[in-house]
Amino acid sequence: MPTNQIKFLAYYLPQYHPIPENDLWWGKGFTEWTNVVKAKPLFKGHYQPILPADLGFYDLRVPQVQEAQAELAKEYGIDGFIYYQYWFGNGKMLLERPAESMLKNKKVDISFCFCWANESWKGIWHGLNNPDVLMDQTYNGESDYIAYFYYLLPFFKDDRYIKIDNKPMFHIYRIDAIPDLDVFITTFSSLAISNGFEGIYFVATGNINSRNVIDNNKIFGVVGIDIFNKIRYNQITYFDRKSFWGKLENKIYSIMGYSNEVEKKRKPLILDYSKGVSNLNIDFPNKKYIPCVFPNWDNYARNGKKSLIFKNATPQAWCQHLIKAVVELKKNKENPQFVILKSWNEWAEGNYLEPDCNYGLQWLESVKKVKENLKKS
Repeated sequence: MPTNQIKFLAYYLPQYHPIPENDLWWGKGFTEWTNVVKAKPLFKGHYQPILPADLGFYDLRVPQVQEAQAELAKEYGIDGFIYYQYWFGNGKMLLERPAESMLKNKKVDISFCFCWANESWKGIWHGLNNPDVLMDQTYNGESDYIAYFYYLLPFFKDDRYIKIDNKPMFHIYRIDAIPDLDVFITTFSSLAISNGFEGIYFVATGNINSRNVIDNNKIFGVVGIDIFNKIRYNQITYFDRKSFWGKLENKIYSIMGYSNEVEKKRKPLILDYSKGVSNLNIDFPNKKYIPCVFPNWDNYARNGKKSLIFKNATPQAWCQHLIKAVVELKKNKENPQFVILKSWNEWAEGNYLEPDCNYGLQWLESVKKVKENLKKS
């Protein structure tokens, strides 16, 4: 996939089929849909439950689902999916089945790559009144990284896998959490070269000023989820968060129950998406920066009273959000020419582009509109 034209890549959640671990933690047959249908509106105009339209309550064990998703995404201007991939170490994985099925099914006709979601699973993030770790993320050194690489190799070799200059693109969610990062990167890079590639096109997430990212010439991009945080924090803090008054302000919000830390939160935090977009300034702090934009967010279905809700998230405001990111990226032609869309199908977080029962295809129509304007410019 060339980088001379802006490409839209969307995160893809594989949490739509039962697995034994989810059965144990949340009950038999649990999937992302289980929480989605339980949600209730909290205030007038609160759109809950957020329900799917065209694709329905799908099960990713059915091959035609991924085929339909790929066709829909491409039709509306999305160039590829970034599959969340859960490798916890020592060969332990979760939710790997959809990607493995997709690899075998060439009818799923869309480019893809992986994002290693390298963090422990905690119950409190998924609606349990329990902060305990459900599945621990571990790092077990070179031999384990070799095993991980060879698990991924058939995907890397697939013609649909996104490659930049013959380097498979591989996102890492928490790159600073890897205790032996140099070992990991060196192992993956050398194995890629010995298997016919020019290396790995590593992309970090969220660590836009991390020296591990900026100074490492084997890491080519960093996804700036700071855009999400700018809209989030700029509406709830009037002072610099690191200043005395900013810390005091945050303390007051915490006492009131509106903490930004999930474990401490007692009340939903409700923000205005349209207002946040209108006030948003996007800046590129370095040449590796890749903007990440989000159409909507309301994780009440998953987090209940600990949720974060963006009201007034509309396809029109989403279109403006995406336009701002594209305009700024066009000014920064030395940066990787990608916009990351968060996300394709994180329904329990109210963060999705798939058609819903309220707006239908309008989320995707906004993407298509911006993409078509890009082609004309």
